[in-house]
Amino acid sequence: MMRGVNRGCAPFRSGLQRSRREFLRAGGLGLLGMNLPTLLNARARSASVMAPPSSFGKAKACILLFMWGGPAQQETWDLKPEAPDQVRGEFKPIETNVPGLMISEHFPRLATRCDKLAVIRSVHHRDVNHTTATHELLTGRPIPRPGGGPMNEDWPHYGAVLEHIDHFNRRSPLPPYVQFMPVSTDGAPRFVEQSHGQGAGWLGPALNPFSIDHDPSLPDYDVGDFRLPAEVGPTRRDVRQGLLQLVEQQARHLEQSPQVDAMASHYQRAHALLTDRRAMDAFDLSKEDPRLRERYGMHAHGQAVLQARRLVEAGVPLTTVFWQNDGITNVSVYWDTHNRNFVDLKDRLMPPADQAFSALLDDLEARGLLDETLVVWTGEFGRTPKVGQSVVGGAGAGRDGRDHWAHCFSTVLAGAGIQGGTVYGASDRWAAHPSRDPVTPADIAATIYHCLGVDPELELVDTLGRPLALCLGRPIQGILS
Repeated sequence: MMRGVNRGCAPFRSGLQRSRREFLRAGGLGLLGMNLPTLLNARARSASVMAPPSSFGKAKACILLFMWGGPAQQETWDLKPEAPDQVRGEFKPIETNVPGLMISEHFPRLATRCDKLAVIRSVHHRDVNHTTATHELLTGRPIPRPGGGPMNEDWPHYGAVLEHIDHFNRRSPLPPYVQFMPVSTDGAPRFVEQSHGQGAGWLGPALNPFSIDHDPSLPDYDVGDFRLPAEVGPTRRDVRQGLLQLVEQQARHLEQSPQVDAMASHYQRAHALLTDRRAMDAFDLSKEDPRLRERYGMHAHGQAVLQARRLVEAGVPLTTVFWQNDGITNVSVYWDTHNRNFVDLKDRLMPPADQAFSALLDDLEARGLLDETLVVWTGEFGRTPKVGQSVVGGAGAGRDGRDHWAHCFSTVLAGAGIQGGTVYGASDRWAAHPSRDPVTPADIAATIYHCLGVDPELELVDTLGRPLALCLGRPIQGILS
């Protein structure tokens, strides 16, 4: 077990705030009671004790497809055709290419690719609030404070942890993890921006993700801050870099806050990106075959998923694609189908999700990347067993909608380290509670870390100097290859 790993946390930065690389050069690991041989030995030891060994560390990257809002398990992965009308809803199950596994009729493409999927039907937790329930699925930990609190006190996102421990030993100008945020062109509240668990939390703002909120399906799509203005040539760029270094030298004489330190880190990364054409090309979707882009779908979600694949190919370890608003004013925000549950799922939500996920599986496999890329499809919770049922803490449900429900929902994994054609766990006859092999978000987190080659029992040191276990769950052995 690796203990006491802490990089970038405030307690171990006295006086001058240092960047991550400066900290390591100064012997930061040694200050924390861990030298490089110890670190490497711990990594090797953790890889040798995890079982089964073939799945541990098989993934070199992870794409997290986050269906923000809470997909209804009864209409997607866990239909109940024998249940009463008010429970089973309007959709019918269809057969898949895995004998005995049936999923929704509105996932026809995924039905022919279930041999690549592990469907978990028994995920559960207790939080029915969108902006705090996300914390559990993005970190493996429940929100540390009722109601949320400051985001800088969150448990860190998977991507922040990977960068914090320098798990992939990256020396790339590309960001270590990227997230695609929803585009809101209709004035709908941008709840995802307020959702917990998507950043570095108490690890510090220098490890926050690079966020893209542009619609990648539009002709003028770009990644914003990292695009060099046309009037800035190489000479002016180098002058700007010199000025940046001068500002940083002056700043070393001042007491810097974590925010200032993070800003310097982001400026350095931005400059590195601007001077590396291959890195910038990773964000250029125009370089893709138009026919491939069509297969993903020329909509915000499909093109964001394609962008995630390009980032994996370029060496970005973790990308989160939040469901992106299609710009249609409606009573349902994203997958939050309190009303028009069946209409919106059938017409607006499930077809593009089916198309993009299927295209991603095919594309990764064709490029030889599926065996080294973990793909996770999930929401923050599910929907109530009965149509029109409202619950305490939810937002209510119309007669044709379902309210929030965290007691049972489905999550799907595929790719590196995952045994395809698998159904794990089961729900009761109303898809209301697990009836077999219950799974927590902590177990999903442990499985993600396991597949990426990180010991889930690794300990991080928080801002108070306390050693805390990275993950409180266990890898789900039943879906590991």
